[in-house]
Amino acid sequence: MTLPSRFRLLVAALLVASAPALAKGPTPASPPAKVASQPRGKAQAGAPFTSVEGITEYRLDNGLRVLLFPDPSKPTVTVNVTYFVGSRHEGYGETGMAHLLEHLLFKGTPTTPNVPQALTQRGARPNGTTWLDRTNYFETLPSSDENLRWALSFEADRMVNSFIAKKDLDSEMTVVRNELERGENDPSRILFQRVMSAAFSWHNYGKSTIGSRADLENVPIARLQAFYRKYYRPDNAMLVIAGAFEPQKALAEVQKTFGRLRKPSEPLPATYTEEPTQDGERLVTLRRVGDVSALAAVYHVPEGAHPDFAAIDVLTHILGNAPSGRLYKALVEPKKASSTSASNFQLHDPGVLAFSAEVREGQSLDTARDTLLKTVEEAARTPFTQDEVDRAKTALLKYVELMLNNSESAAIQLSEWAAIGDWRLFFLHRDRIEAVTAADVTRVAESYLKSSNRTLGQFIPTAKPERSEMPARVDISAMLEGYKGRGEVAVGEAFDPSPANIEKRVQRSQAAGFKLALLPKKTRGEMVNVTLNLRWGTEKAVWGRSDAADYAGMMLMRGTKKHTRQELRDTFDKLKARVGVDGGATGASVFIEAPRKNLPEVMKLVAEVLREPAFDAKEFALLREERLAALEAQRSEPNTQGRIAFSRALSPYPSGHPYYAETLDESLTGVKDTTLEQAQAFYREFYGASQGELAAVGDFDAKELEQQVSELFGGWKSPAPYARIPAQPYKAGTQALMLETPDKANALFLAGQGLGVRDDNPDYPALVLGNFLLGGGFLNSRLATRVRQQDGLSYSVGSSLSAGSLDPVGSFSTFAIYAPQNAAKLETAVREELEKVLSKGFTADELEKARAGLLEYRRTGRADDGGLARTLASYLYYGRTLEFDAAFEKRMSELKAEDVRTALSKHLDWKKVTVVKAGDFAGAEKKAKAPVSTPPAP
Repeated sequence: MTLPSRFRLLVAALLVASAPALAKGPTPASPPAKVASQPRGKAQAGAPFTSVEGITEYRLDNGLRVLLFPDPSKPTVTVNVTYFVGSRHEGYGETGMAHLLEHLLFKGTPTTPNVPQALTQRGARPNGTTWLDRTNYFETLPSSDENLRWALSFEADRMVNSFIAKKDLDSEMTVVRNELERGENDPSRILFQRVMSAAFSWHNYGKSTIGSRADLENVPIARLQAFYRKYYRPDNAMLVIAGAFEPQKALAEVQKTFGRLRKPSEPLPATYTEEPTQDGERLVTLRRVGDVSALAAVYHVPEGAHPDFAAIDVLTHILGNAPSGRLYKALVEPKKASSTSASNFQLHDPGVLAFSAEVREGQSLDTARDTLLKTVEEAARTPFTQDEVDRAKTALLKYVELMLNNSESAAIQLSEWAAIGDWRLFFLHRDRIEAVTAADVTRVAESYLKSSNRTLGQFIPTAKPERSEMPARVDISAMLEGYKGRGEVAVGEAFDPSPANIEKRVQRSQAAGFKLALLPKKTRGEMVNVTLNLRWGTEKAVWGRSDAADYAGMMLMRGTKKHTRQELRDTFDKLKARVGVDGGATGASVFIEAPRKNLPEVMKLVAEVLREPAFDAKEFALLREERLAALEAQRSEPNTQGRIAFSRALSPYPSGHPYYAETLDESLTGVKDTTLEQAQAFYREFYGASQGELAAVGDFDAKELEQQVSELFGGWKSPAPYARIPAQPYKAGTQALMLETPDKANALFLAGQGLGVRDDNPDYPALVLGNFLLGGGFLNSRLATRVRQQDGLSYSVGSSLSAGSLDPVGSFSTFAIYAPQNAAKLETAVREELEKVLSKGFTADELEKARAGLLEYRRTGRADDGGLARTLASYLYYGRTLEFDAAFEKRMSELKAEDVRTALSKHLDWKKVTVVKAGDFAGAEKKAKAPVSTPPAP
């Protein structure tokens, strides 16, 4: 477990395969297996097996582990089933099989042939993910006995009765292959794949979870079916139920559904490959089209349950954090690299500790490489200070506490710890982090950060190699025997997120220059979310100053007159607060999540950030380098190039306007040429609290917060007058743009048009529902069914629709990623589906199920405190209340299928859309024309 970072997210995206493919229920290739059942009453959960901090485990006679995490403050219930099978368990020729099977488990069972429809109509938020040691499937539904009963019955059913049919494999293989191709676009991602492959000579951790193209394209259905039967069984699974439910009722339903499944007589196969101790440096070189150089280095470390891993977590943070981390100070600050990061893989078997750096053109890759290796491998020679260790521990423990305050996230995160060996390791690991000392960090650095244990990209023979032997494996059961954990976190109230109830409880007033919307309520962990918006300027006043405005907003969190950037981060960590600050040409926004007891101090610090920024020259220079590297890295990316071209094709705004759509080169020029003085001048001329909104939702005292807002921001006025800048209609007319992005395996498709509607237009509810049916929902839309499930052309396809709240300016667009050689097929499929909807509409059954799901999505969306705070703040600006939502949903509930078709055909027309395609089309054409060699007949 390490702090989230850009590199950690990159690594997760590299190896975790997610977002399963769904389709209408297929007819099985062979008669489906009957549910293997045992007489009822045999699988009794009995007394709890163990309980830690409000989470209780039960064991069924068939081996299923059941975790209950009741949280009445949630209006939802989450069901998460984890199977202890991942890419680690794949055999030769089976790479990607665990992930491919995950996709096929959304293709249906005889009882539930259309999984997307069943999930969508219940308002579920589902997904499935595959990782090295496990695969999990989860859905979050509005809390009710019926929904929980259905989810448990569905998950028990697909554990043993999924179709796993040949025709589904044929279409889904191309979807997964497109997912693989998407990853091929990112050189840093591929570099890390190559490094991991070189680091692990024998163990399957060296193979990406997405698998190899050859295995995906050629895997026989019989092997997938055998893999399914081998690993999908109750004694190889863990069920987690979290949220609002009654534990005894839930246990009874678990026994009725999962309890009747038999434990197979065949024993579970065990993996036994151990990676030998690495005996020398290893080198990988990758040559592809790209714009920013990258380095990645990994070092073997023990399995995730080992006591050393707490110190490894702290070491990872000390070396990789920005801006306090040693790599940041050694590489980014002296401009040897534009960014650095560190991460670790805490796994069932010994994993890796990884480091990375990005190096811009003009910076020496050799110098960056040498500096990175010296900083890492000589880390123990510079004693780790108590401040470094304390900072890392504070940050790590903050994320533990924040996660435990969200039962839905915790329910899913427990999959990772169970896959390591036992879910209770999460709590034990937290305790170990608290006990880590500087000496522990030095010891693990000396043990594992050796050149002979490194894989980077260069092989140098060593006369006397040093080796890092892995310590003996630990006895997890003995280690956890008698472990009880701590007391339970404070629970929140069962909150009704209906518009009427929200309006009944929200308190509106004014303080300083702010309109206020305050909704106090009891929450888990006594957390509160705050959204603060500031507004300033006129169109004439901010004309041509967007670059300076962006810099001014980005510099706010990089230090104040009283606190450095690192001190700000440390203080927010100690206050257990998550804070985001953003500013631009027409205003600034702040988002806060913090415990009730710390909110006053957090608000004081936020006020300091807004009112007393330091505008440090060193931080400004570092920010410029970071922004340039981020922009330069996108120059050859089809997603970036396509979206820029699409925005510019529709945008009506001239250069200099605050809403102008810049080219990538214009953005680079603006970032390069804007000075610190220009950013400071913008701040002086515009920042202030003359006009704004503040909304808070959660556990807080409304009167105290209102008084504090007056004290912190009273008298702080913007020197410039404010006038809202109206939006202008998008350009009309048809355009077709094709952009070449060489050496990119994945392409982007965008097609759309402007709409002259506001969100209070009588047609808008029908347009929203129609768009949901066409390209929204959980892969159950017309576009997903045709393009992804039927034709297998895209991993990600859908549509979006928007309308202004103050101006009649909206848009509709469709989007998809795909292989460049399929460009014509994809465009035809999208066009045909849209034209079919406009001419024939939807069935009454389609409409009813989609409406039920969409209304549930809106309801559960209001149950998210952060999202509700943002809504309340924006509604203060619009001059509306949640009565708008009630009226909108009432209108939607009355719609007929013909109403939706009429509204769509009135506003949408394929003949008026702009189409943008970005990808390596020339390369695809060249490959298509290449001669195909046919092997001689035997």
